Amino acid sequence: MPRVSNIYRLGIKELWSLARDPIMLILIAYCFTGEIYVAATAMPETLHHAPIAIVDEDASPLSAPIASAFYPPQFTTPPMIPPAAADAGMDAGDYTFTLDIPPNFQRDVLAGKSPAIQLNVDATRMTQAFTGSGYVQQMVLDEVDRFVQRSGDSKTPPVSLALRMRFNPNLEQTWFGALMEIINLVTMLSIILTGAALIREREHGTIEHLLVMPVTPAEIMLAKTWSMGLVVLLSAAAALVFIVQGVLRVPIEGSVPLFLTGAALDLFATTSMGIFMATLARSMPQFGMLALLILLPLQVLSGSITPRESMPQLVQHLMLVAPSTHFVALGQAILFRGAGIAAVWPQFLALAAIGTVLFVFSLHRFRKTIGQMA
Repeated sequence: MPRVSNIYRLGIKELWSLARDPIMLILIAYCFTGEIYVAATAMPETLHHAPIAIVDEDASPLSAPIASAFYPPQFTTPPMIPPAAADAGMDAGDYTFTLDIPPNFQRDVLAGKSPAIQLNVDATRMTQAFTGSGYVQQMVLDEVDRFVQRSGDSKTPPVSLALRMRFNPNLEQTWFGALMEIINLVTMLSIILTGAALIREREHGTIEHLLVMPVTPAEIMLAKTWSMGLVVLLSAAAALVFIVQGVLRVPIEGSVPLFLTGAALDLFATTSMGIFMATLARSMPQFGMLALLILLPLQVLSGSITPRESMPQLVQHLMLVAPSTHFVALGQAILFRGAGIAAVWPQFLALAAIGTVLFVFSLHRFRKTIGQMA
């Protein structure tokens, strides 16, 4: 019981130290509010409400469904404009795309000809232009195929592919960006806050005070782990409720408490990593440089940005020792697909094992560092 009391009181001390650090408080507040919003709404590869206008010079039963095929969320509802307004609208930046359906388009299609539809693209909006031009071409071809099949002038293909999008029917990148950003922030801020807490003790000279107190290195380390982990966990929970579900209107399929339990296991591992890195660095600038070398591979290679299946086999196997890999897997399974404990228990077990190993290793390094200070 004295050990538990020491861990609790030392953790409260860490929370008070963090409360007196305005820069860290601003960082936490921004990351779990503004950073999540920016990451969710500024995905560069997303085609979202792309402005498009239609010039319908045919006014036929075929051109009407082509014009009505464009609707939110990929495109804005297209206005019908005269040919003379197309260039002026693109020059003014009102439209990224203008689709010009020529006269006698339906007649030429039914006659077996290959009429051309003119698609003008504003290439200064590079990401929308690259992605959207492919969307427009496919949508026009689909509508033409449907019309020709209904007219009876072509044979119905023997096999048709019915596409159904599970978990994200409209392919909303906002859903993916918001939740993945929370997962990345849990890893990043837990390492930064825990490492900064130890370096702050060294810079302020309070680490020497701890050495003369009847506390063990394990108690000091556990106090920093639970206090900084609690801050990140509560911040993540608040962001899920108020920013992701409230502001961004992103539906969460699975259990939030189950996800937070997995986050707590990940925090046990990442806070231990933060302490280990703080024992190597002598100042906050050194710690920041070291954190960049660790955080970038953790985020890029863990599966939060690029699927692990598209990576080389060697990288996939090496990243199994990183806690972020298992945290991303369980986070995607729970938040996106509504998975329960029966589906994610291997990731929970892996996080517990990795966290234990990292804690023991970091504790050994921490004891050695304290011995050098003494």
